[in-house]
Amino acid sequence: MQLPFVTKFRAFAADNRGTVAVVDFAVMLPIFLTMFLSGVEMGMMTVRQTLMESALDRAVRDVRIGTGQEVTHDWLRKRICDYAGLLPDCESALKLELRSTDLRTTSSTLGDTPDCINRNEELNPVVAFNNGQRSEMMLMRACFVFSPIFPNVGFGYNSDKNAAGDVALYATTAFVNEPG
Repeated sequence: MQLPFVTKFRAFAADNRGTVAVVDFAVMLPIFLTMFLSGVEMGMMTVRQTLMESALDRAVRDVRIGTGQEVTHDWLRKRICDYAGLLPDCESALKLELRSTDLRTTSSTLGDTPDCINRNEELNPVVAFNNGQRSEMMLMRACFVFSPIFPNVGFGYNSDKNAAGDVALYATTAFVNEPG
C-alpha cells in the first residue's frame, strides 16, 4: 500500500501540461525585467534632467534681476540645488561653468564636453567661472553626476559613465547681464 503523499507526488511528476508555460516564463522574465528596470532608470534620469534645467533657469533669473548677492560658484550652485529639490547629494555633485561670449558671433566658449565632477579625484577645482561685465552675454553650463539606480541592468548598464561609475546630465543656458 502506498502512502497518499507518494501517489500525489508521482501524479504531479508525470503531469507535463504546464512545462511549456514554465519554459516561456523562464525565457521571457529576464527580458521583461530588463525592460521594466530600464524604464524606471530612464524615468528617473528624465525627472532629474527636467529638475536641473528648471532650477538652472530659476537661478539664472535670480542673477538677471539682481538679488543684491554677489554671484559666486558656491552661491549659484546652492541656489540651483535649492530650486531642484530632488537631486541626490546636489551640492557635491553639481559643477558650473560660466563664461562670457561675443553677441556678434555664434561660437561657444564653453567647449564640446562639459566639465563635470569626478568623484574618483581628490580635488575638483572650480574652473571657467567668470561673472562678466554689464551688458555682456553669458553662457552657463551645469553638469550633475549621479549613480544609476540599477547600474548593472539595461539602461543603467549601457549609459556613458565616468571612472567613478557616475552618469552625467548637463544643461546649458544663456543670459545677458543687466546694464546697471
